[in-house]
Amino acid sequence: MAVRPIESMGVPVVILKEGSSRTYGREALRSNMMAVRAVAEVLRTTFGPKGMDKMLVDSLGDITITNDGATILDKMDLQHPAAKLLVQISKGQDEEVGDGTKRAVIFAGELIKQAEDLLSKDVHPTIIIQGYKKALERALDKINEIAEPIDPEDKEKLKKIALTSLASKGVQEAREHFAEIAVEAVDTVKEKRGDKWYVDLDYVQIVKKHGGSLKDTKLIKGVILDKEVVHPGMPKRVENAKIAVLDCPLELEKPELDAEIRITSPEQLKILLEEKEEILRKKVEKLKEVGANVVITQKGIDEVAQYYLAKNGIMAIRRVKRSDLEKLAKATGAKIISNIEDITPNDLGEAQLVEERKVGDDKMVFIEGAKNPKAVAILVRGGFERIVDEAERSLRDALSAVADAVKAGKIVGAGGAPEVELALDLRDYARKVGGKEQLAIEAFAKALEGIVMALVENAGYDPVEKLMQLRAKHTEGCKHCGVDVYTGEITNMIERGAFEAVAVPANAIKSGTEAATLILRIDDIVAAGKKEESKEK
Repeated sequence: MAVRPIESMGVPVVILKEGSSRTYGREALRSNMMAVRAVAEVLRTTFGPKGMDKMLVDSLGDITITNDGATILDKMDLQHPAAKLLVQISKGQDEEVGDGTKRAVIFAGELIKQAEDLLSKDVHPTIIIQGYKKALERALDKINEIAEPIDPEDKEKLKKIALTSLASKGVQEAREHFAEIAVEAVDTVKEKRGDKWYVDLDYVQIVKKHGGSLKDTKLIKGVILDKEVVHPGMPKRVENAKIAVLDCPLELEKPELDAEIRITSPEQLKILLEEKEEILRKKVEKLKEVGANVVITQKGIDEVAQYYLAKNGIMAIRRVKRSDLEKLAKATGAKIISNIEDITPNDLGEAQLVEERKVGDDKMVFIEGAKNPKAVAILVRGGFERIVDEAERSLRDALSAVADAVKAGKIVGAGGAPEVELALDLRDYARKVGGKEQLAIEAFAKALEGIVMALVENAGYDPVEKLMQLRAKHTEGCKHCGVDVYTGEITNMIERGAFEAVAVPANAIKSGTEAATLILRIDDIVAAGKKEESKEK
């Protein structure tokens, strides 16, 4: 039972429920800071092209092998509340820009490490937070200032962005192939709204099937449905397809209210069945009349309707997910129809080919060759399930990196270039600010360089030596100079062809700072007691 005495009266007062615990003051701060640093250290060794992988085993013994930051944190099942905050930060980074999750967490850990030194010198957490916020504002302005513009139509540069993102992933032998797929997919689904480009990656469908090699992964200008044709008498291949996309059933639905039909003779039953058959036949006749030769519906298809569809040579697929239906409409130009009576020839989608194929052990329907598709599908192949899962994660990161570059229209060099340039600028800025906040801004600059040191360490080079060389180059005015982790050279990374969208480092710095300042504000942890398991359990 937690108690805290009221000194003036000398009487202890119980304010918390029995089983609760309370940690406050420096002890609470130290506990949270240790948790954040521990999580950052776990991810530190996975950072960069030469980073290592982690093997994560869940309670059921299922194995995940990855170096994707968001996946590692999600699968680790962390218990400490401060560590859970980092999981949320990484998820936010993943949802916002799709890449840079490790950078955000490592940066948060570096900021906390620097804050520990300042706290030991009796700098108050509020002063540190104020300094960090000023440094963040300055850093975000500076990174946008040093960023170079990029043409969203320049596929060669976009491919280099995808290659930079894929450099640290476990798909080395298929990097070029994956980069080309990512660029082509983003180029297909991007839309111009006003004078800005917009990319919705929800319209890039990723379907995984193990078997084959990573290089068998391919882009489909259309949609893949993990379904099969409903009736054996239907065609398995339709060229120049006219596709009816329905979210209504091709069957007689049960009435919303309970209804009772009394049948007193076999003739009445026969009339009822004939009437049902006639209704379904008319629905199929309507589809044939408007010119549909492929029918895809979210709902069910009655056996009688299947028979009439097959008789008319119409391919049909049922129970398709709503999200796939929307992608299909976007890819083929179809309208999703809720009432078959209202369908017109203009509502049909078009594709060069709709075909059922066997992929691995499963049958799938491929809709390809849409005229002006605004949705695409990627079929990811690989030798075994773990490889396919990692390939999917890698591909998502590459797609996000390319999409960020198209949307922002700006790039910065990789290899630690922006971090060193920002650190140099912040040290000059700190001297102008003065006071104790100057110490916090300088600590922010050191934390930025901590990201570069992690990158260099993982590549097997001397981090202090490389950092000194980088500082010298940036002082001379080479703002995009970074470390080429394959050769160890300090070079202009944009000229070398290793660069990324400005949104990735900018958002990582912002997320990491938010996490660190949130942790530094906490001086009291009140934890409720765990519920006792029921006796039956």
